[in-house]
Parts: sequence; C-alpha cells; structure tokens
Amino acid sequence: MLTDTLISMVMQNPGLSSQLQKEVASFGLTFVDAHAPFGPALDLICPDPALRRTGALRRKLAFNIAADLGVDTIAVHVGNDNRVLDQSIERSMELISSALDDAIADAEKLNIVIAIENIWFRTNTPERLLELKAKFPSEFLGFCYDSGHANLMDKGRYYPDGAARAAWNAVGIAEPPWENQALEKMLPYIVNCHLHDNDGSTDQHRNIGHGNIDWKHIIGLLKTAPRLKNIQSEVIPLRTSTPIREVCEAFQKLETL
Repeated sequence: MLTDTLISMVMQNPGLSSQLQKEVASFGLTFVDAHAPFGPALDLICPDPALRRTGALRRKLAFNIAADLGVDTIAVHVGNDNRVLDQSIERSMELISSALDDAIADAEKLNIVIAIENIWFRTNTPERLLELKAKFPSEFLGFCYDSGHANLMDKGRYYPDGAARAAWNAVGIAEPPWENQALEKMLPYIVNCHLHDNDGSTDQHRNIGHGNIDWKHIIGLLKTAPRLKNIQSEVIPLRTSTPIREVCEAFQKLETL
C-alpha cells in the first residue's frame, strides 16, 4: 500500500521512490494501491483559490508518483463540509466537481483510476458520490468503499454523541440520514476498498471482528463487485494494540466467507 505518508515523503525526497521500489521488490512484493495526501488544504472541497491551485498540483504529483510505482488506483477524499461551515452544500459540490474535472484529466493520462471515498459527512455519502459519478462517467473515476465509515452512518444512530451525528449536527442537521445500504449503492463502481471494524460510534480502525460489522454480508457483496481491483487493511495496529499477525489471520479468514 502506497500510503499518503509515503507519497508525501517522496514529494519531499524524490529519490525515495526508487528506494521504496527496490525494498518492496526484495520481498517479492509490489505496490497495488495508493492513497493521495488529504486534509483541509488538499481535499477537493477546499474553497481557497491559492490552496486549490497548490492542491491540484500536489494531486497531480501524487498521481505521477503512484503511476511510477506501478499503481493504478488511488483513493482521494472529496472533503468534509463541517470544515467550511459558511459554504452551502451546493457550493461545496461545485468546488468538488471542478477539482475532480481537472483530476480526472490528469489520471487519464497516467492510466490511474481515482477512487473517491465514502466518509460520514454530507459531501461524501453514497448519494453524493453517485451524483459525481453521473456527472463524470469516465472509467478513470470509481469509488473507494470504506467499511468503517459506512458503519458509522449505520450503527452511529445508536450513539447520541457519536462522530457521524456530530458531523451532521455541525452543519445544522439534527438527525443524519442513516444508511444501511452504502455498499449496495456503491457496488457497481467500487475499484478499491478500506476494510476495518468499529462499533459505530467513532472511526476506531479496529481489526476485523472487533466491532459490529456484518463481514459475511460485506464480503459476499464485494465478491460481486464488477470493477474491484484490490482490498486493503485499514486496521491501525498501534492505535488498537493489535499484533500484525492477528490482522493477517483476520484477513485470511475473510477469504473463506
């Protein structure tokens, strides 16, 4: 996995790219997926003109770094509207669309697919992602399904102080439009996915089976995804005190579901 951190490191030290390639190859491995750097100044929703120009250049560079390392899918965050409270949802979607228009043009030249990710804000629900896909039918735009984020928009309904409810409350919506069909809606366009578990309250990035996600249901559907190229673990071992071996064993068990 070519993480956003690794991409940022290569941006600072271009020579690191060939070093990473050699080290990964020495273990008989290759990079198969990437995640673009993200944050308020880098996401597609960013309203500041100067930051948008810089963000576009950094995305283009991230795509080139990924392509040079043989990667053909890269997750991109459209952005979270709780960070731009003085901006209407319509304006946010306009900014996202404008940035995506340029990004897709860059991706097409490199034969890399942009995968926009579901999170738990108004701007990145399955419905909003589908709106963007309808506007940009290019094969170089797909979806990144995040199991943990989807669970927050489902099981989050049981937590009055949960992360999803807080995100929607911040933009003046008392009750989020809870969603238990995110994967089904996104399925035709999913090209990569981030798999991890939680209890629905916050984005905990726990190991598979250490939350309340129905993995048999999830894996059964993912096996039918027509465009799926890869899956990846987004379990965070340090945060959750999970041994790497246990993460590997959990993902091996997913193959049997």
